Amino acid sequence: MKNEAISKNTFNFLNKLKENNTREWFLEHKDEFKVEEKSFKDFILALQEELNLHDDIEKSKVFRIYRDVRFSKNKTPYKTHLSGSFARAGARLRGGYYIHIESGSSFIAIGFWDPNKEDLFRIRKELELDASEFREAISNKEFKTVWGELEGDELKRAPKGFDVEHKDIDLIRKKQYIFTRKFTDKEVLSPNFLNTVNKSFATVRPFFDLMSDVLTTNLNGESTLD
Repeated sequence: MKNEAISKNTFNFLNKLKENNTREWFLEHKDEFKVEEKSFKDFILALQEELNLHDDIEKSKVFRIYRDVRFSKNKTPYKTHLSGSFARAGARLRGGYYIHIESGSSFIAIGFWDPNKEDLFRIRKELELDASEFREAISNKEFKTVWGELEGDELKRAPKGFDVEHKDIDLIRKKQYIFTRKFTDKEVLSPNFLNTVNKSFATVRPFFDLMSDVLTTNLNGESTLD
């Protein structure tokens, strides 16, 4: 039976790792880490099963605990959180789901974190033509109650080739189109957490459907899929 809850032991281990973020300490406690990693992977698989009841998930991924310190000022070798993501199936379904478990800083996220330049340009051209459907989707009462405001990095001015005075330049300037929902430790440890996350993700479907339509058609509405 797959694990359907986040354990307090997971937070305890991550907090101890935060205080002892060295290779020596981690090697001494690697067996403990493996237990918590397995528990989290089971939670991810259980959540994937629930997601597949209302979406088509191609694969899930649990990110490695090891940090890439080559280009970072922070040289601690390990992340102090556990995280995973879910990829939707095929080129026709766009957008992704993410979950981040960390004592005091847990959250889930959805959207388009790092769109390639072709997708980003296509989104911007759609918004330049007509942003009304996009604004309607992210202003939906149920969606907004769960996810709040649009987030993501943005340019200070208009992208090259776009009018800085365009009425929707606030959206066109975006380099990312993401939403996050934060959780307290108590909420994460609740036996209903998996259900809460799944229901939160389910509210995203109209937004993802719209963005999938945009990213699989040209400005004339013709399919770009083979």
